[in-house]
Amino acid sequence: MLWEKFWMMRLTKPTLFTNIPVTCEDGDLPGDLLNHLMKDDPSTVKGAEMLMLGEMLTLPQNFGNIFLGETFSSYISVHNDSPHLVKDILVKADLQTSSQRLNLSASSAAVAELKPDSCIDDVIHHEVKEIGTHILVCAVSYTSQTGEKMYFRKFFKFQVLKPLDVKTKFYNAESDLSSVTDEVFLEAQIQNITTSPMFMEKVSLEPSLMYNVSELNTINKDGERLECISYFSTFGTTYLQPLDTRQYLYCLKPKPEFAEKAGVIKGVTVIGKLDIVWKTNLGERGRLQTSQLQRMAPGYGDVRLSLEIIPDTVNLEEPFEITCKITNCSSERTMDLILEMCNTNAIHWCGVSGRQLGKLHPSSSLHLTLTLLSSIQGLQSVSGLRLTDTFLKRTYEYDDIAQVCVVSSKVKAGS
Repeated sequence: MLWEKFWMMRLTKPTLFTNIPVTCEDGDLPGDLLNHLMKDDPSTVKGAEMLMLGEMLTLPQNFGNIFLGETFSSYISVHNDSPHLVKDILVKADLQTSSQRLNLSASSAAVAELKPDSCIDDVIHHEVKEIGTHILVCAVSYTSQTGEKMYFRKFFKFQVLKPLDVKTKFYNAESDLSSVTDEVFLEAQIQNITTSPMFMEKVSLEPSLMYNVSELNTINKDGERLECISYFSTFGTTYLQPLDTRQYLYCLKPKPEFAEKAGVIKGVTVIGKLDIVWKTNLGERGRLQTSQLQRMAPGYGDVRLSLEIIPDTVNLEEPFEITCKITNCSSERTMDLILEMCNTNAIHWCGVSGRQLGKLHPSSSLHLTLTLLSSIQGLQSVSGLRLTDTFLKRTYEYDDIAQVCVVSSKVKAGS
């Protein structure tokens, strides 16, 4: 008769031992007894016995939690408890998830023989990439002394939990006032939904081929010299506590070869994906990558009007100029456009309304300098431009294009 023993142990780092200091005043009944006991306790820090955190480590007492993005490590041992030699021992470890079955065994070759009271050991590692139920299936096959083929399996079930809650928001920049069109900001909200603090080692955005990205999560604490500039995280070195949330901000700009082509960045576009790396407790590392983030680009129709140049502050009842950029977003049709300028209560356009702008070829642009003045002080909205496509008889209206601060000429001169 043969006996087989099989062990599976999860390999996790130990934790720092904590104790609860118990002390009293010198005039109390125990006197110095409790204080002497604390000083003699091997788990306390000498000279800082009141500190709950000691210098000793404790091994995990249970299987613990496994989170998505962490590395699952396990020690597998097969022991021959029989008094006989067994041959052709093959140990196989598979991890069954809801979508796939993975082979985690380091070697697929069988061990020639296993003597009595000997064992076969193996350590497996797997980066967890799915949440939900996981089953570690360990199968052992061997040949007994009598030549009989023997086989048995062990199952170990565990749950993989979600460590972070990631939410994203997209904000379209006021690209009418920017030299780069279709600029977009991404806000990523990351919440720690575990029960232990995390150190966020890296949170970066890997952009798609269409975009360049700038991280807005660092500050410059050095001098003005460029060669001395170093950047520090706006969050410092503090940990992300359980249920706390951090907001990361990124600015994405289309690459020049895409920004120059009208209509390329429209509809649903792929922005990129977030790469998040963190550490917990004694340096256990975890990593998550989101799926490709998609954004619905704002629709501009066949004709797009944007502002290239506009002053921040203008004088009351004095003409000022703005420069507009008109783009034919169509990739097939040449347009013949007419510009109309409609006055509002505060903004009055100077020039001829209803003039022909000429032919605008597909995916091309023209720049137009317009003159206007304001009759009311304060923050005024530039509105009232109309573009008419003579072929389709379609009129595009552009209101609230931008805002300008109108002040008295005396105020501006005094400043």
